[in-house]
Amino acid sequence: MPTIDELDARLIALLTEQPQIGVLGASRKLGVARGTVQARLDRLIERGVISSLAPTVSAAALGYPVMAFCTLQIQQRKGRQAVVEHLRGIAEVLEVHTITGGGDLLARVVARDNADLQRVIDQIVETGLVVHASTTIALAELVGHRTLPLVQETGGR
Repeated sequence: MPTIDELDARLIALLTEQPQIGVLGASRKLGVARGTVQARLDRLIERGVISSLAPTVSAAALGYPVMAFCTLQIQQRKGRQAVVEHLRGIAEVLEVHTITGGGDLLARVVARDNADLQRVIDQIVETGLVVHASTTIALAELVGHRTLPLVQETGGR
């Protein structure tokens, strides 16, 4: 199981708080050599601790303020991969996870408004690969996706 040390944790926290800082800026802020920061960053990416350096984009700011979670029951005979490929083709489907419980997949989707959400749901179920979809609309995001507390806990901070 990969672990991180205190310098890794400080580097990740800095990049989370100031993603535009760059390697040179991070080395200055952390008080270590530029090569050390680059080597640490490369190793964190290689180990999968840092999975992306891409910007976090707000779907709401792009005109998709409605967020919903769809629990999907799929046709088991057809297999999960066909459903996943279909869902990948729908831009409003942001994430899909396999789950336990009452459904097979959980999808996080966005829409422009409630009528548009109906269009997205219709698109999700149109192939017949999804047997049942149950949708819950998110009213407000109280705690957004975050990992920094885990980084701080793991890094011994």
